[in-house]
Order: sequence, then structure tokens, then C-alpha cells
Amino acid sequence: MRQSETTLDRFYQSQIGTLSADLISQRILDLWGNCADLRLLGLGYATPLLKHWQSHARTCIAALPAPWQAARMDQAGGQALCRIAESRLPFREAVFDRILFLHALEEADNPRHLLREAWRVLAPEGRMLVITTNRKSLWSLDESKPYGHGRPWTRRQLSRFLNDCLFDVSASTTAVHMPPLNWPLITAAANAWERAGEALLPGLGGVVMVEAVKHLHAKPNGSATSPVLRAAKSGINRPALPRNRQFLEKTRASSRSEPLTKKPD
Repeated sequence: MRQSETTLDRFYQSQIGTLSADLISQRILDLWGNCADLRLLGLGYATPLLKHWQSHARTCIAALPAPWQAARMDQAGGQALCRIAESRLPFREAVFDRILFLHALEEADNPRHLLREAWRVLAPEGRMLVITTNRKSLWSLDESKPYGHGRPWTRRQLSRFLNDCLFDVSASTTAVHMPPLNWPLITAAANAWERAGEALLPGLGGVVMVEAVKHLHAKPNGSATSPVLRAAKSGINRPALPRNRQFLEKTRASSRSEPLTKKPD
């Protein structure tokens, strides 16, 4: 069941939610910069992150899945909110330079279909950053927080899945290493928790972050693999290719009528 916009908005307005968004945003800023003059799309509930880019990007759109109601439109700040259906994004092909996933893949009805739609609207050589709950973290066990809902992923699982969907994984990391406790003692030392987690337990951050690139042409020794569209059936005494039955019968009849060996002249 998908979380409501009200629940997510309430979390990201709390102290621990604001700190979580800031820690994630800092990783994205290190990776993408300010995205000046780029077209940026946020899928799921990416509004807490997009505020860092809405004044620099050429286009900044937060697309919320259909069950959520987009009640506001922030045009002055450069960020637009719209309501979308996951099965068909209302954008033309190859229009966005960057796509950001937050609370999208974990709760999607069909994650593979959502990624195929992201592939369609992402420009060639465009970058996509998928942020999901880390299966190995304590955050995935806390149902009172948004990261405790949906399907959690490990970094390896998410990388393989993106490869299967024809994306080329270029970077991955984890973030939000502080415990999921909204205590002043914890939140006041959020940056210290982050530095300690990176140094001591880098795989146990609250969220997994994997960046992938859309390549139209296969790269030598690239990581993206072509999907198997249909499994080939096999069986005993079954021909590999279609046979012409009349031709086979005619050939067998002629072989029976001819002698096995020729008489010498």
C-alpha cells in the first residue's frame, strides 16, 4: 500500500526528516552539482530534494503517482508539481537530462515498467539516481518512518536490476547513517553519525543510492545486459527449426527407392 502525501510531508517537516533529506541532498550535490540549465524530473516524492535545484535547473518537475493529490503548484520557486500514472508518464521521449527517484521504486506496482518509462523520457547519456530503503539498515525495520514501507533493496540488488533494465550503473553509495530515532541527542549529531557510518559501516546507511546512465549504443565490456524476451522451448526429438512436411516425405520416399550402392560399370 502506497504511503499518503500527508504522511510523507509530515515526516520531512520533522527534524529527523529534514536532516535525512539534507544528508541525501548533499550526496546528490557532490555528484550532480547544481544542474544548471538541465531538465530535472523527480519521481515518487522528491519534493524535499528538488528544492536544492529548482532555482538553477531549466525545468524542475516533481511527479507524484496517481493516488496522491498534487494540491499545490510552486511556479515561482521553479518547481512544478503534477499528478502522473506510473504506467505512462505524461512526457515526450528523451526530454529530461536528470531523473531522481525517491519513495518511487519501493512502492511501485510494477518497478520494471516504471524504469522502462523512465528510460523513455530520459535523454541519451542522461543520468538517473534511484534512492531506495536499504534492506540492511535499521530504517527498513521501523514502520513508523517512510523508509520502513515498500520493498527495500541492497546496493547489489538495485544495481543488477538497473542493469537488467538496460541502464549502465555508474556510481553507488549509501546515506543517512544515523539511527531512526527522533531524539535530540541523535539529530544534533547527524553529521557525526554520517562520517562515522561512512568510515566504519559504509553498507548500513538508511538509504541506497545508485546512479545509472542511459546509453543508446552498447559500450565495450559494458554492464548493461539485454533482457531475454521469450524463453526458448526445448524437447526430445523436436526440430530446432520449422520443417516442410511434404518436402521431408518426398525426400524419404526417394531415398528408399534408390540403391544404397552403385554397381561398377
